[in-house]
Amino acid sequence: MAGAVPVTLVTGPSAGAREAAIAALLDGAASSDGFSAVILEGLAAGTTLIPDDAPVRLVRLAPGCVCCTGNLVLRVTLNRLLRQGPERLFIGVASSEHLDQLRSWLQDAPYDQLLALNPTLYV
Repeated sequence: MAGAVPVTLVTGPSAGAREAAIAALLDGAASSDGFSAVILEGLAAGTTLIPDDAPVRLVRLAPGCVCCTGNLVLRVTLNRLLRQGPERLFIGVASSEHLDQLRSWLQDAPYDQLLALNPTLYV
């Protein structure tokens, strides 16, 4: 991996709005060589707007707090994706209740050397 992977946390109560926001960001900066990784909490709200094809690696986690009950699953998923070398990463979470804890956790070792957190997108 060449440098820290830019990470954008996307939160909001509507799964459709979170996916639409991430899909718009994916369309805005397509790359021919690399790929973007997307981790979404919960199931798709109908048809997903995010393509799961070559330039995008989409992973869905079971609904629930990714900070508390889903912490281990998020870590394993994140580690697997980072080993593949994404150009950027989006994490969509339903609740902003523990967002500060999640941001803090992503800024601790070893992720402090691997990730560059962007401002959170609230939808």
